[in-house]
Amino acid sequence: MKEFGAPLLEVHDVMVKRGKKTVLNISELTLFPGEVLGIVGPNGAGKSTLLLTLARLIIPSQGRLIYKNKPVAEWDELTYRRQMCLVFQDPLLLDGTVMENVILGLRFRGISKPEAVKLASTWLERLNISELSERKASQLSGGEAHRVSLARALVLDPQLLLLDEPFSALDPPSRGRLLDDLAGLLNQNHRTTLFVTHHLREAARLGDRVAVLLDGKVRQVGSMEEIQRHPLDDQVAEFVVSEQD
Repeated sequence: MKEFGAPLLEVHDVMVKRGKKTVLNISELTLFPGEVLGIVGPNGAGKSTLLLTLARLIIPSQGRLIYKNKPVAEWDELTYRRQMCLVFQDPLLLDGTVMENVILGLRFRGISKPEAVKLASTWLERLNISELSERKASQLSGGEAHRVSLARALVLDPQLLLLDEPFSALDPPSRGRLLDDLAGLLNQNHRTTLFVTHHLREAARLGDRVAVLLDGKVRQVGSMEEIQRHPLDDQVAEFVVSEQD
């Protein structure tokens, strides 16, 4: 397992409620620079809520988020959000070409079109979709659309990449190819990443560490081998067994 230094992001006693129901209750979670942390759990466990909370799209009822040793509440909202990119399960591409989609964020940030196209072309190549640059987004397959969505995020060079089940809607062959390509890119670029999935195999393939999230709570954090061999409690053990069947 990789060794890491000071935390990039810390979660302390964060609680999110919907009405009177507590949907997320994280006592402690830490993400280190260059780490890929997989959040794994069944549907309804609170995985997406956690990502939206980290991205400040949901404001917790209580608790503290600390980013780069500074409470998130003290960050300028726009500056904080520009540190990260959130990739949803649905690619959410706009009408237009692949290139127009990928350069969109760069253009919003004031990058000239020639420079934006140059940067975008690099990521299209890395994600093996250079030949699609002038294709309309509406004409893409599911796997191609997900690659474009990833390119649109990575071209912004985020300090933190948040991935919300980016492979779940794909057929197995497309999912496998994209998983392998993304694992290589994250390893090459040492991109700090937090991704959620309900597939243990995906978590093991991408993650340096894995956090098991059940009923809105982080039950165990460690390597996949540690969690499989030494589950912390019966619920973790039951989840691990159910995902292996």
